[in-house]
Amino acid sequence: MAAFRLHCFGQSGNSYKPALMLALCGADWEPVLVDYFGGETRQAGWRDGLNEMGECPVLEHDGRTLSQSGVILDYLAEVLGQFGGRDADEKREIWRWVLFDNHKFTSYFATHRFLNALAEPRGNPDVIAFLRARTTAAFKVLDQHLATRAWTVGGRPTIADLSMAGYVFYPEAETGFDLRAEFPNIAAWADRIAALPGWQAPYDLMPSQR
Repeated sequence: MAAFRLHCFGQSGNSYKPALMLALCGADWEPVLVDYFGGETRQAGWRDGLNEMGECPVLEHDGRTLSQSGVILDYLAEVLGQFGGRDADEKREIWRWVLFDNHKFTSYFATHRFLNALAEPRGNPDVIAFLRARTTAAFKVLDQHLATRAWTVGGRPTIADLSMAGYVFYPEAETGFDLRAEFPNIAAWADRIAALPGWQAPYDLMPSQR
């Protein structure tokens, strides 16, 4: 059995965040496919045994069971010794961006993508338009931030970057965003992440249901 077991599925950008970190770190890990679309995370067995919040991803390592992508990334930075903050101030700055990601960047982007491309039936157009506007506002914040720097914090890739990269590598047909045309600094930043040794796209790194 691998040292790290990540319960995930290919369509989940939140799962992609720790999956990508494990891959970039060359960790001994294995993905465990979650039947999300079949309702696995809503079952009592999942909530009682893995995550009471009914969410994915879940990481198992060294007797621990961890959920929430930001917590998992922080844990991996500690145990793998990569992509973390160098000092207390840098760690706080990383967490500032991780919280921004969870509250505004990924949250609106992921929900927009789901309603736009994965929901059956497709989401209400007015709701999708609202989410697109909120996503665009969050993207503008990061795009402006990256106009004067290569990475979000500290001049090197950190878990802040990996957190916000959760959904940017999915196809435009799913996300509805042409990053190169709309947010060139984010597109260039994504290219830098994709150039890191060990990088793989979400559907290559994790198993998918459909």
